[in-house]
Amino acid sequence: MKTIKKYLVVALMFGTLLGYANENNTPVKTIDVKRVKVEFNAVKKGNTLTIKQENGVTLYTSKITEAGTFSKTFDFSALASGSYIAELEKDFEIIKKSFKVENGTVLFSEKNETEFKPVIRTENELVLISKISFNNNPLQVTLLYKNEVIYSETIKETEAILNRVYRLSKEEKGDYKVIIHDNYRTYIQDFNI
Repeated sequence: MKTIKKYLVVALMFGTLLGYANENNTPVKTIDVKRVKVEFNAVKKGNTLTIKQENGVTLYTSKITEAGTFSKTFDFSALASGSYIAELEKDFEIIKKSFKVENGTVLFSEKNETEFKPVIRTENELVLISKISFNNNPLQVTLLYKNEVIYSETIKETEAILNRVYRLSKEEKGDYKVIIHDNYRTYIQDFNI
């Protein structure tokens, strides 16, 4: 009976392995037309669509004006051969669709990437920062009071969820600013206590 169970477990594991091996591993979707439709679901008014070169140079940016499904057709025939990214910046995340242009052909990656933005909250003299990160990039946090740096640190933790609490002086009332550098992006939030 134990031998049958062992063979059954091995057969199930082998079946699962074959199932993953038979998945469609084609990483790109090829479109051989001049006009390409970029689509995102579950957008909100105020979200931002940006098209960038791989090196970060912004080619197009636009605010979303209606909630629901966003769809826009672009003419990518004038783009030079290379790698590009269409990014939808939402409240707490950035969804990226990568694509390449090669000799007039657009190759879209089937997989979207999601990058989570840091969440900055203030409660009285406390500054609370939360960030979900699966890429383990360092996070630089700088606190300013009246445009002067009062604290700065670089966090190199390997945890997927980062939580930090900073206590400010009750006596130092006025304008504060939090600046967070993460993965070549900068997030700034002004607040007052």
